[in-house]
Amino acid sequence: MRMSLRITRTALLGAALLGSALAGTAHADGLADLKGALQRLQGSTPIKGVLKAETSRKVGEGGESDDYAGSASVQVEDGAQGLRLQYGRDLLARMDADQLAAAKNPNAKTPALYALKEMGPDDLRPMVSAAENLTRNIERATFKAEKSAEWQGKPARQLTFAVPSKVLSDRERKYVKEFDGALDVWIAQDGTPLASQLHWHGTGRAYVVVSFEFRQEVKSTYALAGDRLMTVRQESRFSNSGAGEKSEVRTVKTLQAG
Repeated sequence: MRMSLRITRTALLGAALLGSALAGTAHADGLADLKGALQRLQGSTPIKGVLKAETSRKVGEGGESDDYAGSASVQVEDGAQGLRLQYGRDLLARMDADQLAAAKNPNAKTPALYALKEMGPDDLRPMVSAAENLTRNIERATFKAEKSAEWQGKPARQLTFAVPSKVLSDRERKYVKEFDGALDVWIAQDGTPLASQLHWHGTGRAYVVVSFEFRQEVKSTYALAGDRLMTVRQESRFSNSGAGEKSEVRTVKTLQAG
């Protein structure tokens, strides 16, 4: 009887430990949690807000460089009727002034027009509907690791993905010899995305003698509006050099809903 009781206790202890381990494994599956969150956050909660873009570009180096900069804000609304933009009177006046300046001088600085190049539908859609865009990014990447982390002082989980060179077109890959890409996503305990960082770096050679190098980094911060995931801030940097030329572009977009 004592031996039978000892065996029963051992079996129960083993079952409890196994159950605990399985529960820990399920909780640690951040990729599944992230995918589940992205699925439920492709919602249609109507939103209104102000979208602002600030961008700058530097071409060349030293005293011979050309610098461009601009900023613009538009009212944005996304709901049952689709995505709508409203350009304020002040912005329209700035656009008119820029077009007049460009007509008089092809080299004139046109800050309003320059910033508005960052506000096409393909640029704005990821801001108001971030889940779909982040889903595409992780689907083309390979999951590598998960670890405990912090985001803005709160517990989080950091998922790391490798980004393959197939994100480039066939023509681009023909010239790229080395490519390194990574995507990091910070998620809450329930899988809700908090932030992400995408990084690409590549080098190559074109036309035998022209070597080039490029870098791209995109940092995004997310927030919820009902059942919709939004990008409330996105900072992107892109640089490339080759054939004696160098250029750098930095763009910051913010979405303030309300």
